Amino acid sequence: MKLLAIDCAANLCAACIYDTAAGKELGRSVFDLGKGHAEHLMAVIEAALKTGGTDYAGVGAIAVSTGPGSFTGLRVGVSAARGLALALKIPAIGVTTLEALAAQAKETFPGRAVLAALDAGRDEIHAALYDEESVLRYGPAVTTLSQAVAMAVDLTPVLVGTAATQIAASAGRAFDIGPTSATADIAVYARLAAAQAAGKKAEGEKPKPLYLRGADAKPQAGFILSRKKAGKKT
Repeated sequence: MKLLAIDCAANLCAACIYDTAAGKELGRSVFDLGKGHAEHLMAVIEAALKTGGTDYAGVGAIAVSTGPGSFTGLRVGVSAARGLALALKIPAIGVTTLEALAAQAKETFPGRAVLAALDAGRDEIHAALYDEESVLRYGPAVTTLSQAVAMAVDLTPVLVGTAATQIAASAGRAFDIGPTSATADIAVYARLAAAQAAGKKAEGEKPKPLYLRGADAKPQAGFILSRKKAGKKT
């Protein structure tokens, strides 16, 4: 089966085609956009399909990064994945950014526990801890730097994600550090989704964005005009 993986969780707008039977990537398209995922995602998908030597009809499943990450980017990616899955009558499979980052770190550090940690601003960290067997032991959750440091000191895991170096520096000791990016390589999402599909874990609930806290943008109630009551006609 050929699987389409897409990622809009952070600065990248990425897509790849993955052969689940052969366990290899067939083609990809990746752009570092920062913003503007909605305007570019479909073109990125088309480019990945072309380099992967297939078309929409040849895709048997869709994988998508579900976050935590960019509030808008996650909505764009998940909405596209669910829409395509519905149109093509194929499953859509969600993979979190923390799980993907941990899996990528294990390619370099097999058999090690991994603490995936993303700097969420406001002195907060989005974190998840995976043990030596890649079983989730903590999170995904919002935590503080001091709490993340305590976990790292206690367990000595591989650190990965945008908060990895910050945690190591605050702990004042050396750690093995994996990718320090905000998202994993697109092929990692495809590989994890392929494993879910093989284990039939892709069935059931549709992917949805993983928001560990609310959006930064809030309606400003002070600018809302009160509704006037209709007066009596004379």
